[in-house]
Amino acid sequence: MRFDLEAHFTFSSDISSIKKDMEKFISDANEDLIKKHYKEIANIEIFKIEKNSLFLNIVSYGNFRPHNALLQIKNSLGKELGKKYHIGIREIDIHDYKIEFGLEQKPLKDISIPFAKVKSKGKQVTIILQNVSEEFLRRNYIDRMIKVVKEKVENQYYEGKGEFWESIWESEEKKPIWAKDPTEEMVDLGWLKQGPTKGKWFYRPQIAAILRTMEEIAINEVLKPLGFQEIIESYVVPFDIWLKTGHLEGMPGEFYYVAEPTTRDVEKWQRFIDLTKITKEISFDELNKNLSTPHAGICYAQCPVIYWSFKGKTISEKSLPILVYDKTAVSARYESGGRHGIERVDEFHRIEPVYIGTREQLLNLREKLLERYKHVFNNIFDLEWRMAWVTPWYMQQAGKIGDDSIQQDTGTIDFEAYMPYRGSRKESEWLEFLNLSILGDKYIKAFNIKAQKSELWSGCSGIGLERWAIAFLAQKGLDPKKWPPGFKSYMKELPKGIEFL
Repeated sequence: MRFDLEAHFTFSSDISSIKKDMEKFISDANEDLIKKHYKEIANIEIFKIEKNSLFLNIVSYGNFRPHNALLQIKNSLGKELGKKYHIGIREIDIHDYKIEFGLEQKPLKDISIPFAKVKSKGKQVTIILQNVSEEFLRRNYIDRMIKVVKEKVENQYYEGKGEFWESIWESEEKKPIWAKDPTEEMVDLGWLKQGPTKGKWFYRPQIAAILRTMEEIAINEVLKPLGFQEIIESYVVPFDIWLKTGHLEGMPGEFYYVAEPTTRDVEKWQRFIDLTKITKEISFDELNKNLSTPHAGICYAQCPVIYWSFKGKTISEKSLPILVYDKTAVSARYESGGRHGIERVDEFHRIEPVYIGTREQLLNLREKLLERYKHVFNNIFDLEWRMAWVTPWYMQQAGKIGDDSIQQDTGTIDFEAYMPYRGSRKESEWLEFLNLSILGDKYIKAFNIKAQKSELWSGCSGIGLERWAIAFLAQKGLDPKKWPPGFKSYMKELPKGIEFL
């Protein structure tokens, strides 16, 4: 890497009379700050001293960052001049900063990032920054910008490749009861009604009872036997939590955002109230005057808030592994044009178990969870389903996939069900209705969670009640008489529902 930084210091007084002192200081800085401490090829040069300004050029090769030297020079120079001449440093101005580095692959298209221009030639990239502040340098934006450029180029080569997918287990084929879309049939029967806003549903007694049965089975057959305890969390998630988990930079276009009122003062709301009474319409311009900028969103998944609850805590060894689950927070994801039925919606209900423990504890727990899930899907639902080891493209290209994928410690197992109404087994898309992940120490480090002695890992499993229900109904139909005995032992009678004239 090559760095070329042009900057200048503005002092509280004229420094032209102490030019020799300044030159000696910079000479010493070359020796002390760079050669001794960093052992990198670098050089600091004065290219002009003018009244109360010192203009510098710092060039380096390798990992040494000139902006770090610039900040250290400010501290050291400020102390020396203040003590000797009573001169202080008012500010640093960075006029031009060029950062050149090589990539493993040539960019396929132009790259753009905030705060800088990006030029590329072959596998060489140059980031050009101009007129940036001292605070900008202190916040370590530079290294993050370099990382973002590299990620963008890597993404260009993996866009559209999807996930790594490897089948690891399949049930025997089961003869479907029917081949109709359960959502459409439930709408016709009056079990379901499209929600008041897009991507939401109103669940009438019959399907509501099925969803609650799915919840009961998950808790009684999977979670309680393994020692999971219920917690209750808020479904409003502050941005700082998503910032730590990476969700905010990974999927901001999928969140539902929460805006709080700026005030409860009736006088401030009076015009909006009057307009609403008179027009019987909503004046969004007037409404926005009393709404704050969003600082939170609706739950995307329950695990981020669960991790937050352990932030900065040291967990006793006897409490490991921690096994908890939330079933109360309703999840919201903006699906845009990808909505279908009750299996792909903007608002859904799920149970999320989260587990924190040692590597050995979590690998053992994964095997036990797999056994319990298999029991449910084979013996209670009698489903045709399969499991696959999946790893997103960004983990593939980072070297997370080996020849023996299922033997890996970290990663995700997807559970997929055959959906007869979609077509043949081989050609149609199966429905992912559950996942089980071990995530290593990613979130443990993000929230500074520790144990007395052990190194901690974490993981989670997403139990979507709508997904469980639609996978079951797509294969077993809507007639309770044709449902398997294991499921009927939990749901002995379907509610009569509401009859409309």
